[in-house]
Amino acid sequence: MKKIGLLSDTHGYLDERILHFLADRDEIWHAGDWGSVKVSDALEETGKTVRGVYGNIDGQDIRLIYPEKNIFVCEGKKIMMLHIVGSPSKYYPNVKALIKENKPDVIVCGHSHILRVQQDKDLNVLYMNPGAAGRHGFHKVRSLLLFEIHEGKIDNFNAVELGPRTEMIF
Repeated sequence: MKKIGLLSDTHGYLDERILHFLADRDEIWHAGDWGSVKVSDALEETGKTVRGVYGNIDGQDIRLIYPEKNIFVCEGKKIMMLHIVGSPSKYYPNVKALIKENKPDVIVCGHSHILRVQQDKDLNVLYMNPGAAGRHGFHKVRSLLLFEIHEGKIDNFNAVELGPRTEMIF
C-alpha cells in the first residue's frame, strides 16, 4: 500500500500546513507549476518519493528535474501525469490522444486551480486534479488531495482545504 499526497500549482509557496498533511505519506506527487526549485528541494528533503511534472510557469531549473509528461505504475495502477489536461468533458486535443495511446488508469493534472476527482467513463480513466496549494491564482481556497493505492485499488480519498488563498500562515 502507498499513501499519496497530491498537490499542484504551489507557485513558489510551500508552508508548514502543506508539509503537515504530507508527513504520513509515502509518496508526494506534484502536478506542475512548482514556481521555484525551493519547493522541489523542500519536498525532496522530506525523504519521501517525489514524482512530478513541470508546468507552464516553471523555468529551466524545474524543467531539468521533472518532465512534461510522467507515466509510471504505482501499486498496480498506471498513472499519467501532465500539468495541462483540460477536463473530462473538454480535454485538450492532444490529451485525449495521449490517454487513448497510453491507456492509463489515472490521469493526474493541475493548471485549472479547481479540485476535481471524476471517473471518465468514456475513456475509462480516473481524472484527478488537486486544485492549487499556492497563493497565486483565482482560487479562493488552497487545496491538496490525499489517497491510498493498494493492490490496484484507489481509496481513502481526502480533499484537504488548506485555508484561504490570501491567508498568511507562518
